Amino acid sequence: MENLKNIIRDVPDFPKPGILFKDIAPLLQNKETFHQAIDAIAAQWANQHIDVIAGIEARGFLFAAALAYKLGAGVVMIRKPGKLPYKTYSITYQLEYGTDSLEIHQDAVASGQNVLIVDDVLATGGTMKAVIELLQNFNANICGLAFLAELAFLNGREKLSGHKLTTLMTF
Repeated sequence: MENLKNIIRDVPDFPKPGILFKDIAPLLQNKETFHQAIDAIAAQWANQHIDVIAGIEARGFLFAAALAYKLGAGVVMIRKPGKLPYKTYSITYQLEYGTDSLEIHQDAVASGQNVLIVDDVLATGGTMKAVIELLQNFNANICGLAFLAELAFLNGREKLSGHKLTTLMTF
């Protein structure tokens, strides 16, 4: 995975001064590294009988769709408010500086389905924790959480204890 880690570019002071942004665009645009990442994540979940993969807006969609195809599962989108056209469940959660909200269609997951939640990067864990709470509306089985990368210095994993969690690389 070192070649995948090396292709992710650092962008200083984005989206604001003092932040070192991990830009996964070079990994996505290179067909070999994108395929390698999807294959490696899929291998970690291949025998888990996943029914639905929930992707978190927006980069999580890219991984969720490719993984769903690879694992023979469906895809569910977790979106920002006002982006889904049908009846939704929503959740508002705390950020470091303010709040944010997410929504999911009320018919997105059937009771008892096995769900894998996917996003690109695990940072503070706040968004993923909110998605886990949002999916509790469905009485589904959350099989685990998958990420391309983890920013370990932000301790997001601590907020997600009790869930199987996989990442391909750690920064």
